[in-house]
Amino acid sequence: MDKRKYLLKKLSQSIVTIFVVVVFNFFLFRIMPGDPIRILVRNPKMAPEALAQIRHQFGLDQPILMQFFYYIRDLFTGNLGDSFNYRQPVLDIIMDRLPATLVLVGLATLLAIVLGILVGVISAWKRGSKIDVVGLGMSLFLYSMPSFWFSILAIMFFCVYLKAFPTGGMSAPGAVYASFWEQITASSKYLFLPIFTFGVAMVGEYAIIMRNSLIEVFTEDYMLTARAKGVSRLDLLMKHAIPNAMLPLVTLIAINLGFIVAGAIQVETVFSWPGLGRLMYTALMARDYPLLQGLFLFVTTGVILANFCADILYTYLDPRVKL
Repeated sequence: MDKRKYLLKKLSQSIVTIFVVVVFNFFLFRIMPGDPIRILVRNPKMAPEALAQIRHQFGLDQPILMQFFYYIRDLFTGNLGDSFNYRQPVLDIIMDRLPATLVLVGLATLLAIVLGILVGVISAWKRGSKIDVVGLGMSLFLYSMPSFWFSILAIMFFCVYLKAFPTGGMSAPGAVYASFWEQITASSKYLFLPIFTFGVAMVGEYAIIMRNSLIEVFTEDYMLTARAKGVSRLDLLMKHAIPNAMLPLVTLIAINLGFIVAGAIQVETVFSWPGLGRLMYTALMARDYPLLQGLFLFVTTGVILANFCADILYTYLDPRVKL
C-alpha cells in the first residue's frame, strides 16, 4: 500500500474516532444517575431558586443540543470546565498532574520493553531448553499478576521489611535541595518502586509476544535463505529476525496504551503518586463530573494520537508499506 494513502487513511480514522469520543464523552456524564448540581453544592437544604441559578450558570438548563454546541465551542478554546472538588479549571489541574504520569508511564514502559525484548529473544533463541521454560514460566506469571497486588507486595518487602524506600509520594514534603542533582537523587528513591513494579508487571506480555513472534520469524523463507548464504547467527538475529519480530510488539504497545493508563490508576493510587491516575480515582470517589469528563477526553485522545504515531512508526518498520 502507498505510504501516503496509508497515513491519510489512519489520520482520517483517528479524527473520526476522536469525534466519536467527544460525543460519547458529552452524553455519558449527562445520562449518569444523580444531579451534578446537588453534588456540586453539597447542601441538601439549598433553596430551589438557588439551585436553578447555579444550573443556569453552568448552562444545564439549556436544551441538550445547545449544551452540546457550547461544549464543542469550549473545547476549541481549551475550556474543559471547572472542577467541583478543586474549584479550579479542569485543564489546569490535568496539566499540573500530567508530568508525574508521563514520567511513571514512560519509564515503566521503557523498562518493560527492554526487559520484554531481552527475555523474549533469549527464550526464542533457546527454544525448548530449560532457559526457555523458566523464561516462559516467569513471563506467564508476570502476565497474570495484577499490578496493584505486586505494588502492595513491593511496599511490604522494600518499604516495611527492608525500610529501603518510602511508601509513597513523589518527594519529601517541604524538602529543599541544594542542587538539581541532589533533587534527582532524592526523588529517585520515590521513583524506583512505582516504576519497577509497574514496568515488571508489563514485562510478561511483551516477552511472550516477542518470543512467539521471533519463533515464527525463524521459520520464514528469507531466514532460511540468509542462513544458506552463510550469514552468521548473530547477524541473522540482530539484522533480520529481531527487526521483523518487532512489528507485532509495536502494535501491541500501541493497543495496550489504554490498559497502561488503567494500570497507572492502580499503581498511582497504591503509591500515592500525584499523577493523572490518582487524580482520576479521587475524582471518581468525589463524583467530580467535570474533572472526570476532562480526564476521560484527555486520556482517550492521547491514546488515539499515540496509536497514530505507532502507525507512522509501522510504515518504517514494515517494508510492505512503501512510497
